[in-house]
Amino acid sequence: MLLCVSSTDAKTGDRVVEGTHMVYQEHKDFEKPEKEDIKIWRYIDFTKFVSLLEKRALYFVRADRLPDPFEGSYSKANVKLRPITYKRMPEELQKQIPIFTKELRRYVTVNAWHMNEVESAAMWKLYPKSDEGVAIQSTFGRLKASFDVYVEDTVYIGKVKYIDFEKDWLPEGNILYPFMHKRKSFEHERELRAIIVRLATKDGQLDLTTNVFDEGIYVNVNLDTLIERLHVSPTAPIWFSDLVRSVARKYDLKKETAQSSLADGPVY
Repeated sequence: MLLCVSSTDAKTGDRVVEGTHMVYQEHKDFEKPEKEDIKIWRYIDFTKFVSLLEKRALYFVRADRLPDPFEGSYSKANVKLRPITYKRMPEELQKQIPIFTKELRRYVTVNAWHMNEVESAAMWKLYPKSDEGVAIQSTFGRLKASFDVYVEDTVYIGKVKYIDFEKDWLPEGNILYPFMHKRKSFEHERELRAIIVRLATKDGQLDLTTNVFDEGIYVNVNLDTLIERLHVSPTAPIWFSDLVRSVARKYDLKKETAQSSLADGPVY
């Protein structure tokens, strides 16, 4: 069991993980980006941006609370081939595999980033709920290094792989495999995913009846390390850009802030 040391935010009642040093750790089954300085982006609403500054923490959402119902699931090929793959396993135990897999989603939390060397017009449309959005520009290396404060659990980071859930076999050798694979319909996300898993035990046995997360968990990070640059929605009014700069300064975040040029008119 991964033990928890946490505090409660006095204003919101949310739990915030605290400790000495958050640990990023490489995982043999997680594919890393090709280079440390690859650009990554997180497109968020202004309220989430203020929350990030206020808490100085990234929010890791519980996997079963993500909008894609296939999160943490296996493919149809897995279900079809399990009787062969696990032919030496008693049938009663085989029946427990899908039950365990579904319950496991409550013990895995996710924080997602978009990998791209340039801004994505699609991400601006998909994620901020209005024109008042902010994109945090970072890198894979910066994200890893930002977990150098307030430790709690091990953080794994890797590229999501996109497969055909109708016919592709998804490896079953590690409980985190399903959380690093998504359907091909989501390839446009080009997701870099940070994961924290925390299992509960009782009397030395895995306990899937106990919740260790509520909806998710706030994980403290070094914002100066994490954030390289801030971008304001291309369709936001000028006053909103000024507001983002002002709020960032109030939280002592001194990063270049510019409005996206994606909405600029063409020239001929």
